[in-house]
Amino acid sequence: MSEVKGVDVNIMGREFKVSCTDDEREGLLTAVSYLDKKMRDIRDNGKVIGVERIAIMAALNLAHELLTTRSGGVNLGDARKRVLDMQKQIDTAIAEQNNLF
Repeated sequence: MSEVKGVDVNIMGREFKVSCTDDEREGLLTAVSYLDKKMRDIRDNGKVIGVERIAIMAALNLAHELLTTRSGGVNLGDARKRVLDMQKQIDTAIAEQNNLF
């Protein structure tokens, strides 16, 4: 297991120290860069004022992106049912094929 270390990061000109392992460092820095860009975009748009409000709007936008990406814009229950139906059809076709030999 990697040792936990403090990593200094900068988000919208503010310094933060975040704990992570060496294995997590690259992912953390990518996340920091992504968050910083999202927050700067919101700030530059000019409709939201104040770092706390910008952070909340960025968090809401990121949560929406995550949830949309996870589901792929598709009802997962319906997709799961379709996959199970296809699996049954495949199993039936294979069973029928095996009976021929």
